[in-house]
Amino acid sequence: MSKDLGEGLENIESELESLKTKDFRLFGIKMNAVSISAALTLVASLIGSLYGGFILYKDYMDMKEVVQNIDIEEIKAENTLVLTKLDDAIEYTRDIKKDLKDDIIRIEQINDSTSKRVKEVQMDIDSRLRELSDISRETEKDVRDTMRDTETRLEEDMRRLEKDLNEKLQEALDNPLNDIK
Repeated sequence: MSKDLGEGLENIESELESLKTKDFRLFGIKMNAVSISAALTLVASLIGSLYGGFILYKDYMDMKEVVQNIDIEEIKAENTLVLTKLDDAIEYTRDIKKDLKDDIIRIEQINDSTSKRVKEVQMDIDSRLRELSDISRETEKDVRDTMRDTETRLEEDMRRLEKDLNEKLQEALDNPLNDIK
């Protein structure tokens, strides 16, 4: 069987070789297989080119109709309207920019004024706290001095009282009438 298959392949190859060199008559023209395949390729290319040209021509005619129906005046009017709106928007943007600049300047002035006022209030508070501190120190010193003076007076009074008591006690002890009881 493998012998038959090998022989069959050799037969096919030899028939193909003979087909290449074999001449055919087509439309009265003598041609071989290679010339026929080249002619068919040429005909297919021509048909494809004609079809592509037809499609291109059809698209061109459709676009020509669309282009002819374009209203240039309407486009110009629309462009003018857009330009007008754009100019208005630019002017509005400039106004906003100017207003924002004025607002920022006003806020900076208010901020400066507020900062100045806060510094003044802080200085006033600091000054009053210093005065209160000084007064407090003076008051504390006065209270301490007063307490010392009072303590000193009390000690002196107690010494005097003790001395008086001691004198009276001694006098009572020294009194000869004291024995009479």
